[in-house]
Amino acid sequence: MELKKESNTVAIDMLLIVHSEKRRAAQGTHSDPQAEPEVRLQRGGGLQGVGNGIRKWQKLEGNDLRGTQLTVEVHPQDAMPQFLKKFSLAKRTYIVGLQGDKNGNTRPRQPGNKDAHAYPWDRSSLKSMPLDPQQFEKLDTYASQVTVKSGLDELVSDLLQEAHSDLERVRAIWIWICHHIEYDIEAAQEKDRQAFKPTDILRTQKTNCDGYAGLFERMCRIAGVQCMTVPGYSKGFGYQMGQSFSGEFDHAWNAVYLEGRWHLLDSTWGSGLVDKATSKFTFLYNEFYFLTHPALFIEDHFPDNKNWQLLKPPQSLRQFENSTYHKSEFYNKGMLSAHPDVSTIRTVNGKATITIESCAPTQFMFMLNGKQEHGLLSLQKNGMKLEVYPPTMGTHKLQIFAKGNSDIYSSVLEYTLKCNYVDLGVRLPAELHQPVGPSWFSEQMGIMEPSHRDPVIHTRDGRCSISFSVEEGISVLASLHGDDGPITEETQRRYIFQLHREKRTELKVQLPRAGKFALKIFVKKRQEPGNYIFVFNYLLCCTNTKVNWPVFPESFGNWGQDNELLEPLSGVLPANRNVPFKLKLHGIAKALVKGQDTWPLTLNHEGYWEGSCSTAGCQEVYVMVLENANHNFYSYILKYRVNTQ
Repeated sequence: MELKKESNTVAIDMLLIVHSEKRRAAQGTHSDPQAEPEVRLQRGGGLQGVGNGIRKWQKLEGNDLRGTQLTVEVHPQDAMPQFLKKFSLAKRTYIVGLQGDKNGNTRPRQPGNKDAHAYPWDRSSLKSMPLDPQQFEKLDTYASQVTVKSGLDELVSDLLQEAHSDLERVRAIWIWICHHIEYDIEAAQEKDRQAFKPTDILRTQKTNCDGYAGLFERMCRIAGVQCMTVPGYSKGFGYQMGQSFSGEFDHAWNAVYLEGRWHLLDSTWGSGLVDKATSKFTFLYNEFYFLTHPALFIEDHFPDNKNWQLLKPPQSLRQFENSTYHKSEFYNKGMLSAHPDVSTIRTVNGKATITIESCAPTQFMFMLNGKQEHGLLSLQKNGMKLEVYPPTMGTHKLQIFAKGNSDIYSSVLEYTLKCNYVDLGVRLPAELHQPVGPSWFSEQMGIMEPSHRDPVIHTRDGRCSISFSVEEGISVLASLHGDDGPITEETQRRYIFQLHREKRTELKVQLPRAGKFALKIFVKKRQEPGNYIFVFNYLLCCTNTKVNWPVFPESFGNWGQDNELLEPLSGVLPANRNVPFKLKLHGIAKALVKGQDTWPLTLNHEGYWEGSCSTAGCQEVYVMVLENANHNFYSYILKYRVNTQ
């Protein structure tokens, strides 16, 4: 019990314990009436300090025992109750207090059927009432800049100067708390900590989640808005995928009564986040937790009383524990749904498949056990598809990230994978980055109309040809990567030969052996400085163990983009042979092949330069061109190695 004296009025805060006559009779007439409340508090619940800083709220045992927090005022007959205190704002007078019922009671109305929203989410809005956050732009700017001058009443008075409705009053209080109150990590980790008082919170501007909720409720009531603190379980800091919830509650948030209906919000999570690695709090405003749609709020908030879910039908604790953990960024970045909609996935034949639907094209990436490996992620017009192949049996952690409208990837989804079988034939190259296959993103980067839309290409003889249209002014670069056997950085591009024909780029690929390879595609604007940018890759698969293709000839800077090589395509020529050459070269005055001797190439009527050379007595062969007939300087454009065997 706490006494508060203001002028000639005394306010008494107490916990009222109500039990039935049946329970009273069952206890007998010899019970000590003064000792009974203490026993009730220990056995039935109340407010206690807990390890994470929230006063733990415990469920009362039995249906005949209820606990209600009350404030009772004792004042002279001619004095106005503090619940109906008056204060003036901008020349307007507000009567502030809780709405009373027909019997004169001032207890907030409990949630009912008219407060309930349909479950599952109907995708209509992230909010529980029609609103556009941009409508608060001016109010948000004002509220975030208000400073504490003296006490809580004056702070609320200052905040409401620009608020003209209950919604705007709630918004102003929400914005101020989210931008000024820091999460007290040390306090949250202490045991048996007493509740934070609003005066202490204003002084230190730090608190735990219980303090956030208590301060928000107090400020709303001063502003004349009905508000309740709701205790419950949460999937917040320290949450482990698939964990069970039992015992005392670990979090608290608020419900506010606006426009004839209850709505939910969490100012703790709206203010920022705690870095798991450093355990430090960072202010990072999160709009998602302001008047969140209850069908979304239930994904990481489970209240002690199912009525405060504001859902029809309400969800069970087991459903809360097993449901997929969609983080707030999942919805902030435009995601709509994910499948499967469970937190734990069991692989089938060593594979797990996840799909996400989004309201707009979005870039994704994933990590399995902290590495971007063992999966095929393909972008789709409105979402993505991910196939994951865990490398070992057991339990694995899968994280999915999305970019949205920002340049930063944020974690949006987590799964626990249970794998009881590993398909050794599906080992993927470590250099197979994300995404795989062409998509809306590759079109955006200037690569269009690909010959192969599937991200996986199977080849029997170890060769394949891939082509696509390229936007004007875009240069394309490709490299080949595999895990088995040596493919050095020098030869990564030598197994690919790039040709340009009628505004299309063709990539001829020859694999050095059987296996799986990542064919990575990069682009760059020719007129802009900087490096090539990775766009996507193909997965090339070959099971023919007889495959042993050599590298293509090495090309130099003067090899024009529109040039075409018909033969020889192998970069390794046989020794002591006459080797034919046939190329299409543009803007060239003369061409020749240089080995031990020099052999000129002639231009035929089809526009190809043709000829042959002997590889006898040489280790290397070059194709050289003279660009200007008035000059005598030849440029190297291709280089071949002669086999010494």
